[in-house]
Amino acid sequence: MFKRIAVAYNESAEAQRALASAIQLAKSIGAELQTITVMADLPSYTAFAGMADPSLPRILNEDRIKFYEALAETARQSAHDQGVDVLTNSVEGPQSKRSFAFSANTKLICSLSDCTSKIITSPGSGARVYELAQEAPCSVLGVH
Repeated sequence: MFKRIAVAYNESAEAQRALASAIQLAKSIGAELQTITVMADLPSYTAFAGMADPSLPRILNEDRIKFYEALAETARQSAHDQGVDVLTNSVEGPQSKRSFAFSANTKLICSLSDCTSKIITSPGSGARVYELAQEAPCSVLGVH
């Protein structure tokens, strides 16, 4: 029935639990597994810091990218340890809009509270999950 699972993934403990659930589900039904990580923007004060040291915004952005690359590697390793391959994806911009755009062709999604589609594995904010579920063009599942 479902061929693809996507899980919204970040550094939170809740996202780790969502990924673990998605890995087990993908393994049990033989589905493709993907992660979606919404890369947070640098804080606005970075522009002010750049006035003191013009190289600072570039350095902070490089660190930000390295952080998300390491996070993706953690997801790949977690899945690999369970015998599942995972494709990692990073997107930038408003979280739910980018997540919807990414997940438009996905059959099943496990997610945390800031990303939605077919199934959402959510750790937190029930109100946020409910709000996103109302916008989703599909069924939604929340998992603690």
